Amino acid sequence: MATEQSRPGGAVGAGAAARLGTVRAVLWLVAAILAVRQVAVVLSTPKGERLTDLETWVGPSGVLHVNGSLYDSTRFTGTPFGGLVLKPLTRTAEQALGWGWTFGTLLLVVALGLVAARALPQPVSRRTALLAAPVAVTLLMLSLPVRNTLYLGQTSIIPVLLVLAGCFAVRGERASGVCVGLAAALQPTVLLFVPLLWFTGRKRAAATTGVTFAGATALAWAAMPHDSYTYWVHHLAGVGLGGRADDLANQSMHGTLLRLGLEGPLEIAVFFALAAAVAVLGMRRAIHYARDGQLLLAVAITGCVVVAVSPTSWKHQLLWVLLAVVGRVGRKASSRYVWPVAVVLVMTLPAKMMVPNMGALHPVRDNVVLLAALAAALVVPFLSRTSEYYRTPIPTEYAPKAETRFSWAPLLRRVATRPNLLLELLLIRVTYAAYQRTRLGATGSRVAAEDHAGQVLSVERALFIDIEHWFNHAVVQVGWLRSFFDFYYTSFHFVVPLSVLGILYWRRPADYRWARTAIGFTTVLALVGFFFYPLAPPRLMPGLGIIDTIHGVQDFSRPDYGKLTELTNQYAAMPSLHFGWSLWCGLTIALVAPKVWMKVLGLMHPFFTVLAIVATGNHWVLDAVGGAAVVGAGFGLTYLLTGPRTKAPRKGRGEPREQPLTTDGLATAVGRGGGGDGKDGGGRGGA
Repeated sequence: MATEQSRPGGAVGAGAAARLGTVRAVLWLVAAILAVRQVAVVLSTPKGERLTDLETWVGPSGVLHVNGSLYDSTRFTGTPFGGLVLKPLTRTAEQALGWGWTFGTLLLVVALGLVAARALPQPVSRRTALLAAPVAVTLLMLSLPVRNTLYLGQTSIIPVLLVLAGCFAVRGERASGVCVGLAAALQPTVLLFVPLLWFTGRKRAAATTGVTFAGATALAWAAMPHDSYTYWVHHLAGVGLGGRADDLANQSMHGTLLRLGLEGPLEIAVFFALAAAVAVLGMRRAIHYARDGQLLLAVAITGCVVVAVSPTSWKHQLLWVLLAVVGRVGRKASSRYVWPVAVVLVMTLPAKMMVPNMGALHPVRDNVVLLAALAAALVVPFLSRTSEYYRTPIPTEYAPKAETRFSWAPLLRRVATRPNLLLELLLIRVTYAAYQRTRLGATGSRVAAEDHAGQVLSVERALFIDIEHWFNHAVVQVGWLRSFFDFYYTSFHFVVPLSVLGILYWRRPADYRWARTAIGFTTVLALVGFFFYPLAPPRLMPGLGIIDTIHGVQDFSRPDYGKLTELTNQYAAMPSLHFGWSLWCGLTIALVAPKVWMKVLGLMHPFFTVLAIVATGNHWVLDAVGGAAVVGAGFGLTYLLTGPRTKAPRKGRGEPREQPLTTDGLATAVGRGGGGDGKDGGGRGGA
């Protein structure tokens, strides 16, 4: 870590500078592509479905045109001051409702990313200085709040930008207070930034914030007294506007309590008690990190408190949580990515991709953004700048350099220690959710799928391996055998691979990484087959007479065969991942297991799986051949990219009978015969 490139102010070689410049250009290109895509999505949406909130406010019949109250329809969710500012836009909004508002919002996003990048605690490395801005803008473009804001035509980016500008961009405490005060006039809970300013020595800015907020609110009250009374008194500072407070889009503690079944005075009392506790504890942490020199992190923590204690925190108002990505957590380099990856995933992916669809986990899934905000505000142990690990975490240990005949292959460095479990679970869950969505989206037409099935059957007949009908009917005649194969097909597909990964993670960390990479490549390659070769399984071929032993008799007169099509892609048959994953399990066990009987038992799994997929009518024999092909390709790509599998040290006299593949074990293996000092394997213990 202590290289010349990574030290603040250190010199950067010409080659490294060129690479950084290229990476920076690519990141800005990605950000530009994302911006263009957002514009295309918004403007290609039919009028009446895009920018629905803005249309409701400033369209020809919008609430900002009518003579009555802004809040008669409860559709306008801004403050009276927000309505006062937006009213002048109504005359020109009809002509430029799509283009002007969308491009203006994108410019605000870019400005927000630039300010956030400049607000990083100094000093920063040259790499960070060059890449921070494009990375920040790219993450903002990908985030759900920005996408939601662009789709609805909301103004929620403005308060966040005003606060960041007040804290980092403008000069003078009065100007800073004016910016934060205007943000509070648009989003009242932003007033929580007043104690942050006050207790960090910016008392004049805190006072100016209060005066600006009061002045803007009074101005709106004088111009629109009825609307101001409706908003501040009747609706209690906007509570109840914009939709039901118990909607999943409301990620505040108030919305969560309502979803959990609390209501009435009890819910209000519990909410106020929790909000007070979160505000006090969260602001103490924010003030601590501000005094530590991490003002951007302090702003992010305060914003997370705002999200939690607001009566309503809609999706477009949750950008504060994304800012918490700047906090550093963990003493080890391998743990440093867990928190930022978790935040980015929570803020860019739907909750259903983050948390499995299980009844017991629904409270977590439905409130995942709130939980992230509460974690940032109250729990996550961000490192202080005085910590020795803040800039130089414990470095990651790597396995000895691999030897391979393919010297041209881009071999990656192989980590010898156990990977971080939380990060691994997050990535596995998100990757599998993406696989599910991609697999479902790859559904081809029924005609094409049946034509391909005819091709497969013709090839099998030519090879004399068309045993599907015979084997299916033979199994159906034996009740216990049919039940066994049905159970095996539906139960072992996920249980065995997850068990193998779990055992490898605990006992063989380096083998875990190798095996996990191989099954990942296998799955990605299988998706290619699903996209380009939709294939009807035997059970969905009319006239073939295959009995569907699991789902029952199919109605071939219906194009979707019933509800099953809504849940899965029934034409994702070639290659068979049922067999592919089982073969991966068998080969992995055969290579890693120390006992012969374990190897044999592992290889029995793909054998029983291929019998099950044919017996139940779910796959052709050639589907298993395709599954074997992608498994072989997956292992081959893993070899090319990471080199040969790292082998555990051999057993010898005086050595333990079972020696897990940790850094110390690798050091022993490398050092044997050379004094045993283990220099090449690293002297630090495994994770």
